[in-house]
Amino acid sequence: MTAPVRKLAAILAADVAGYSKLMGKDETGTLAALRELRQGLSDAVAGHRGEVVKSMGDGWLVEFTSVVDAVNCALQVQKNLAGHEIIKLRIGIHIGDIVHEDEDIYGDGVNIAARLQEISEPGGIALSDSARRSLDGKLAARFEDVGEKQLKNIAEAVRVYISGGSGADAANEKTPLALPDKPSIAVLPFDNMSGDPEQEYFADGIAEDVITALSRFRSLFVIARNSSFTYKGGAVDITQVARDLGVRYVVEGSVRRAGNRVRITAQLIDAGTANHLWADRFDGALDDVFELQDQITEQIVVAVEPEIGARERERVRRKPPENLNAWELVQRGLSHHYRLNKADRAEAIRLFREAVVLDPNFAVAHAYLAFSLSAAIRFDSTDDTAKSVVAALFGGRTGGISRSKRSDGAFRTGPATYLCRRDGTGFWGNADRDCDQSQSCLGSIRLWVRTLFWRRPSGTSPSLLRCRASAQPT
Repeated sequence: MTAPVRKLAAILAADVAGYSKLMGKDETGTLAALRELRQGLSDAVAGHRGEVVKSMGDGWLVEFTSVVDAVNCALQVQKNLAGHEIIKLRIGIHIGDIVHEDEDIYGDGVNIAARLQEISEPGGIALSDSARRSLDGKLAARFEDVGEKQLKNIAEAVRVYISGGSGADAANEKTPLALPDKPSIAVLPFDNMSGDPEQEYFADGIAEDVITALSRFRSLFVIARNSSFTYKGGAVDITQVARDLGVRYVVEGSVRRAGNRVRITAQLIDAGTANHLWADRFDGALDDVFELQDQITEQIVVAVEPEIGARERERVRRKPPENLNAWELVQRGLSHHYRLNKADRAEAIRLFREAVVLDPNFAVAHAYLAFSLSAAIRFDSTDDTAKSVVAALFGGRTGGISRSKRSDGAFRTGPATYLCRRDGTGFWGNADRDCDQSQSCLGSIRLWVRTLFWRRPSGTSPSLLRCRASAQPT
């Protein structure tokens, strides 16, 4: 008799769902399938550095030194069994104290894993909260929180996470989320490359600030921090992020510190192809951490937002016209709007009008229509100038309805209204305020700046000068 050995380990408990019923229905077929399962399970356990410590005919207890190995082994086993006509496994995983004595194994780690296995769906995996907290972001994201469960003969409730079930392939990728109409983007946690855990706050702060800044753009669908930060600390497959979160673009980056200097790199990636669309690096001193974070955030956002806009316009250009929604019509209109000639301006106006008809409440469509009409009045000969003025003013008013929310639509209406009315009363005060509030909204700032050069005779305010520097830094 050997002395008991106590240690911390990850335990995987598995059994065949409905084994007795299967034996009664088809004993020969069930035993043949069970032999095949034992071999497959043995291979998977060995491949993930585990050890089968107890076999009970239709059930197994497997010990791992790593929860990651235990979970990956379970996923592989369930993947191999997906679609099997006879055998379905239920698996539970927990990390806790276990005791080896002679050829037996017991302890809380074993008991909880066994109870988790009992509540798991056939073909599924049930994971305790303590086990899930040991996983990296990508692996943890594959499990759904189903709340606290009172397990049989376990004193305290256990928070449970599940994957797969009801015969589903537990290792299958999630069904991709449908992409929203607007361009969608996730900002992943920035990697701390300094080797100093104390710098995590700075890396996380940069990513959080970029999320907040991008969220101000009504033209973007930005994934919340709680979702994107589930990938923190693990190797990230960008195309899988796109499927999991339903995004078209991903921003990722890293932070490296040397003494009082810090270097931040950032990349914008097309999540569908994993192609890099933009990348840059930023250096600074840590004399004022918050000021440095603000500067870097603004530089990243000012680069990322126009790049996404350009990519979206190119993507929409390739779609059949009959399949365009209001937002896409605006994007196609912008590709003409920015060419600054009479023919393209007329085409932009036509597309913006289609967008307004399709969605009368789309403020940005009204705002761009207003600005394009006002530009046509200013530079082109129109068939009916009076009618165009009325349409531009109406569009400007409609686009500015949500000014209190600082939407893109509200920000773009001022120049149109001013150019039509030729009345500067209160106009430049609004311009100052909007530029102060929307320093990162590059496209909108350019409209104010263009109007400034057209109309303002002198006395440009500091806010508008800053707008000009942001819009045209070269």
